[in-house]
Amino acid sequence: MKLIPLLDEIRSCKTCQGQLPFDPKPVIQASSNAKLLIIGQAPGTKVQASGIPWDDASGKRLRSWLQMEPSDFYDPDKLAIVPMGFCYPGKGKSGDLPPRKECAPQWHELLFDALPNIEMILLIGNHAQQYYLADTEFGQTYKTLTEKVQHQPDCPAPFFPLPHPSPRNQIWLKKHTWFERQTIPALRANLKQLFTV
Repeated sequence: MKLIPLLDEIRSCKTCQGQLPFDPKPVIQASSNAKLLIIGQAPGTKVQASGIPWDDASGKRLRSWLQMEPSDFYDPDKLAIVPMGFCYPGKGKSGDLPPRKECAPQWHELLFDALPNIEMILLIGNHAQQYYLADTEFGQTYKTLTEKVQHQPDCPAPFFPLPHPSPRNQIWLKKHTWFERQTIPALRANLKQLFTV
């Protein structure tokens, strides 16, 4: 399926109608020219309202990790943004609920077939990492998010696991100081190579 009609179909998806706190409003960014793909969790309330992916404090930190200005981050010809769940799933006991399980099986494979130039995929957070790495040798060896991120050099291409940049993860970031010393420089080096023509 071609990308533009597919994006139209995703944005008009009503699969979870009546099971969400708001009317479905799938959030996605993609172009067939994109080389980088970001797979996160699901939109929060601010992103649900604006319709702009990563339009919150988490996005600000993510762009800092990537050393990327908003103008580049929101250029679909440079990067695609495909969450595990396309709509805000609602509030749980401690933070937002997990992404809806319907989205990824319904749309991801179709999307990837329509994104032929992707060379690097950032798997942000445990939901994305479990979905894409659990059945790999890497995922079988390194079970936790921390292990996956710490052993990122062993992760099979094109995947690059990252923790979620949410302010809720401040304790994790302070505890695992190797992330800023090792993982972020490796991430930036990969991105520099990816976008150097």
